Amino acid sequence: MGDVPYVSDNARELARMRRLVEGLGEAELARWVNESWTVAGILGHIAFWDGRALALTRKLVAGIPFTDADDEPEEIDWVNDASLAFIHAVPPGTAARAALQVAEETDRSIAALPPELAATAWPLNDASPLNL
Repeated sequence: MGDVPYVSDNARELARMRRLVEGLGEAELARWVNESWTVAGILGHIAFWDGRALALTRKLVAGIPFTDADDEPEEIDWVNDASLAFIHAVPPGTAARAALQVAEETDRSIAALPPELAATAWPLNDASPLNL
């Protein structure tokens, strides 16, 4: 499945994340990007959403149908806002390494999906809550 566009897109973005994480020290990871997020916080935020994709991928592989509860709500800001304190409680280097680890695991899981399962997920199926 390495020739599937989303697999190569994910691999490219993972390589970008790896270069970023490996190139930044604790001070840079702790730098505030705006009033709500540090660099490490953004990486933690990415890990949270990658973790969601990993959970949905596991559900798909287990043959458990997606339900309405698996969809993202229209208004998502409250989820992001609610996670801020927890994400920023994690030391910056730990958050960065965790983001990389979750991204790697998620990408491996998505890349390993059999074509018939992948076809049931987004971007191949707009109705799916799983974004490959």
